[in-house]
Amino acid sequence: MDELIAQLAATPATLAHLVAEADDFALDAAPGGQWNARTILAHFRDDEFLCMRAAVTRMLAEQSPVLHFLDGTAWEPGRSRLRDRKEWLLGDFALQRQASLGILRMVRPEDLHRRGIREGREFSLEQLIGVWVRHDREHVAQLEQALGETLEDVRARRAREG
Repeated sequence: MDELIAQLAATPATLAHLVAEADDFALDAAPGGQWNARTILAHFRDDEFLCMRAAVTRMLAEQSPVLHFLDGTAWEPGRSRLRDRKEWLLGDFALQRQASLGILRMVRPEDLHRRGIREGREFSLEQLIGVWVRHDREHVAQLEQALGETLEDVRARRAREG
Protein backbone atom coordinates (compact mmCIF):
# COMPACT_ATOMS: atom_id res chain seq x y z
CA MET A 1 0.00 0.00 0.00
CA ASP A 2 2.82 2.43 0.82
CA GLU A 3 4.24 2.00 -2.69
CA LEU A 4 0.87 2.72 -4.30
CA ILE A 5 0.45 5.84 -2.17
CA ALA A 6 3.98 6.94 -3.11
CA GLN A 7 3.12 6.55 -6.79
CA LEU A 8 -0.05 8.59 -6.39
CA ALA A 9 1.90 11.21 -4.43
CA ALA A 10 4.42 11.58 -7.28
CA THR A 11 1.84 12.42 -9.96
CA PRO A 12 1.46 16.18 -9.26
CA ALA A 13 5.22 16.73 -9.64
CA THR A 14 5.27 14.57 -12.77
CA LEU A 15 2.56 16.70 -14.36
CA ALA A 16 4.30 19.91 -13.36
CA HIS A 17 7.61 18.74 -14.89
CA LEU A 18 5.89 17.73 -18.12
CA VAL A 19 4.06 21.02 -18.68
CA ALA A 20 6.40 23.53 -17.03
CA GLU A 21 7.66 24.97 -20.32
CA ALA A 22 4.51 24.29 -22.37
CA ASP A 23 2.87 27.41 -23.74
CA ASP A 24 -0.82 27.76 -24.55
CA PHE A 25 -0.27 26.57 -28.13
CA ALA A 26 1.37 23.33 -26.89
CA LEU A 27 -1.31 22.83 -24.23
CA ASP A 28 -4.14 23.27 -26.71
CA ALA A 29 -2.75 21.21 -29.61
CA ALA A 30 -4.83 18.06 -30.03
CA PRO A 31 -2.90 15.15 -31.57
CA GLY A 32 -5.12 13.15 -33.91
CA GLY A 33 -8.42 14.15 -32.34
CA GLN A 34 -7.27 13.08 -28.87
CA TRP A 35 -7.58 15.24 -25.76
CA ASN A 36 -5.10 18.08 -25.64
CA ALA A 37 -2.73 18.54 -22.71
CA ARG A 38 -4.96 21.13 -21.01
CA THR A 39 -7.95 18.75 -21.09
CA ILE A 40 -5.81 15.93 -19.67
CA LEU A 41 -4.76 18.17 -16.78
CA ALA A 42 -8.41 19.11 -16.19
CA HIS A 43 -9.35 15.43 -16.23
CA PHE A 44 -6.77 14.68 -13.53
CA ARG A 45 -8.22 17.46 -11.37
CA ASP A 46 -11.88 16.66 -11.90
CA ASP A 47 -11.54 12.88 -11.70
CA GLU A 48 -9.66 13.26 -8.42
CA PHE A 49 -12.45 14.85 -6.44
CA LEU A 50 -15.52 13.86 -8.43
CA CYS A 51 -14.67 10.15 -8.80
CA MET A 52 -11.71 8.63 -7.04
CA ARG A 53 -11.78 10.35 -3.65
CA ALA A 54 -15.58 10.20 -3.60
CA ALA A 55 -15.42 6.44 -4.22
CA VAL A 56 -12.85 5.89 -1.46
CA THR A 57 -14.76 7.91 1.11
CA ARG A 58 -18.04 6.17 0.28
CA MET A 59 -16.39 2.74 0.48
CA LEU A 60 -14.99 3.64 3.89
CA ALA A 61 -18.31 5.01 5.16
CA GLU A 62 -20.88 2.67 3.58
CA GLN A 63 -21.35 -1.05 3.10
CA SER A 64 -20.83 -1.90 -0.60
CA PRO A 65 -22.00 1.42 -2.09
CA VAL A 66 -22.98 1.58 -5.74
CA LEU A 67 -20.43 3.90 -7.32
CA HIS A 68 -20.54 5.96 -10.48
CA PHE A 69 -17.53 7.31 -12.34
CA LEU A 70 -17.40 9.99 -15.00
CA ASP A 71 -17.45 8.92 -18.60
CA GLY A 72 -14.65 10.98 -20.14
CA THR A 73 -16.42 11.51 -23.43
CA ALA A 74 -19.54 12.77 -21.67
CA TRP A 75 -17.52 14.84 -19.16
CA GLU A 76 -15.30 16.72 -21.59
CA PRO A 77 -17.83 18.83 -23.56
CA GLY A 78 -19.55 20.15 -20.43
CA ARG A 79 -16.60 20.44 -18.08
CA SER A 80 -15.92 23.74 -16.34
CA ARG A 81 -13.24 25.78 -18.09
CA LEU A 82 -13.21 28.62 -15.54
CA ARG A 83 -9.91 27.50 -13.99
CA ASP A 84 -8.12 26.28 -17.11
CA ARG A 85 -4.87 28.21 -16.81
CA LYS A 86 -2.00 25.76 -16.53
CA GLU A 87 -0.95 27.04 -13.11
CA TRP A 88 -4.49 26.72 -11.77
CA LEU A 89 -4.98 23.23 -13.14
CA LEU A 90 -1.71 22.07 -11.60
CA GLY A 91 -2.38 23.78 -8.28
CA ASP A 92 -5.98 22.59 -8.05
CA PHE A 93 -4.96 19.01 -8.85
CA ALA A 94 -2.10 19.06 -6.32
CA LEU A 95 -4.48 20.32 -3.63
CA GLN A 96 -7.09 17.69 -4.46
CA ARG A 97 -4.46 14.93 -4.54
CA GLN A 98 -3.14 15.98 -1.12
CA ALA A 99 -6.66 15.66 0.30
CA SER A 100 -6.96 12.18 -1.25
CA LEU A 101 -3.57 11.12 0.08
CA GLY A 102 -4.56 12.24 3.57
CA ILE A 103 -7.50 9.85 3.46
CA LEU A 104 -5.48 7.00 1.94
CA ARG A 105 -2.81 7.32 4.63
CA MET A 106 -5.51 6.71 7.27
CA VAL A 107 -6.74 3.49 5.64
CA ARG A 108 -6.17 0.49 7.91
CA PRO A 109 -5.19 -2.91 6.50
CA GLU A 110 -8.65 -4.28 7.24
CA ASP A 111 -10.22 -1.39 5.28
CA LEU A 112 -8.56 -2.62 2.06
CA HIS A 113 -11.16 -5.39 1.93
CA ARG A 114 -14.12 -3.01 1.98
CA ARG A 115 -16.25 -3.35 -1.14
CA GLY A 116 -17.85 -1.11 -3.72
CA ILE A 117 -20.04 -1.89 -6.73
CA ARG A 118 -19.79 -0.44 -10.21
CA GLU A 119 -21.97 -1.57 -13.09
CA GLY A 120 -23.01 -4.64 -11.09
CA ARG A 121 -19.44 -5.74 -10.39
CA GLU A 122 -18.02 -5.78 -6.89
CA PHE A 123 -14.43 -4.76 -6.12
CA SER A 124 -12.28 -4.04 -3.08
CA LEU A 125 -10.77 -0.77 -1.94
CA GLU A 126 -7.36 -2.29 -2.59
CA GLN A 127 -8.37 -2.99 -6.21
CA LEU A 128 -9.68 0.55 -6.60
CA ILE A 129 -6.37 2.00 -5.44
CA GLY A 130 -4.54 -0.18 -7.97
CA VAL A 131 -6.86 1.06 -10.73
CA TRP A 132 -6.20 4.64 -9.56
CA VAL A 133 -2.44 4.18 -9.98
CA ARG A 134 -2.94 2.67 -13.46
CA HIS A 135 -5.28 5.53 -14.35
CA ASP A 136 -2.54 8.01 -13.44
CA ARG A 137 0.03 6.14 -15.52
CA GLU A 138 -2.27 5.94 -18.55
CA HIS A 139 -3.04 9.66 -18.48
CA VAL A 140 0.59 10.62 -17.87
CA ALA A 141 1.44 8.61 -21.01
CA GLN A 142 -1.39 10.38 -22.84
CA LEU A 143 0.00 13.75 -21.69
CA GLU A 144 3.49 12.78 -22.85
CA GLN A 145 2.05 11.88 -26.25
CA ALA A 146 0.11 15.14 -26.48
CA LEU A 147 3.25 17.15 -25.69
CA GLY A 148 5.62 14.97 -27.74
CA GLU A 149 8.05 14.53 -24.85
CA THR A 150 8.32 11.98 -22.02
CA LEU A 151 9.23 12.81 -18.46
CA GLU A 152 12.62 11.18 -19.06
CA ASP A 153 13.08 13.36 -22.17
CA VAL A 154 12.25 16.48 -20.16
CA ARG A 155 14.73 15.58 -17.42
CA ALA A 156 17.49 14.73 -19.93
CA ARG A 157 16.92 17.98 -21.84
CA ARG A 158 17.05 20.03 -18.66
CA ALA A 159 20.26 18.26 -17.58
CA ARG A 160 21.87 19.14 -20.93
CA GLU A 161 20.71 22.75 -20.70
CA GLY A 162 22.18 22.85 -17.19
